[in-house]
Amino acid sequence: MVLPVLYSLRNCPYAMRARLAIYASNQQINLRDLVLSNKPAEMLTVSPKGTVPVLVTADNEVIDESLSIMLWAFSQTDPDDYISQATPNALAEMLAVIAIFDNEFKGHLEKYRCSKRYHEPSLVEDRQQCERYLADLESRLCQHSYLMSDQPSLTDLALMPFIRQFARVERQWYLQSPYPKLRQWLNHYLQSRMFSKVMVQNPMWLDSKQEVVFGANV
Repeated sequence: MVLPVLYSLRNCPYAMRARLAIYASNQQINLRDLVLSNKPAEMLTVSPKGTVPVLVTADNEVIDESLSIMLWAFSQTDPDDYISQATPNALAEMLAVIAIFDNEFKGHLEKYRCSKRYHEPSLVEDRQQCERYLADLESRLCQHSYLMSDQPSLTDLALMPFIRQFARVERQWYLQSPYPKLRQWLNHYLQSRMFSKVMVQNPMWLDSKQEVVFGANV
């Protein structure tokens, strides 16, 4: 059987969320880990923009946006109902929340990370810009166990890698921050079997040309 191929970067949050969805949907793919300084010609041929993740399906369809890969995975199988198929407007609501974080929060997060790295005087201000979005998540998690309901959803998997990035910028501040529900939610994922499987360190594909089969049932 021909498996889809995923070009991925282990610590890239976009690639991470694509792998999370592939795992949660019980799909199997050939995983090709790479470093951005050495991009495979095979990947650049199918996706000249040169960013990860890139999925080439068994039918040779190329999907090179992380959220689109997530939606592809759950369109194949969704055993735990991550996209709440029976609930009207549920997917639209999930996508609306994800869009806010992709289009707004991510920019503030990058500024915050740069401020910490380069010791900028705007560090606190940049963190506070991010906090406006965290406060919304904390409020959601005070109402239910996950971001959209008491069941995990596409939104949880899409946002988790970026909240993980935020938590690592000023670790001591984060641990004492007024977001206990968010910390609990993030820890739940970081300590999960799914996350440990998604974050396995594999040989670089260009070095070994070894196909690594990835998925929940591997």
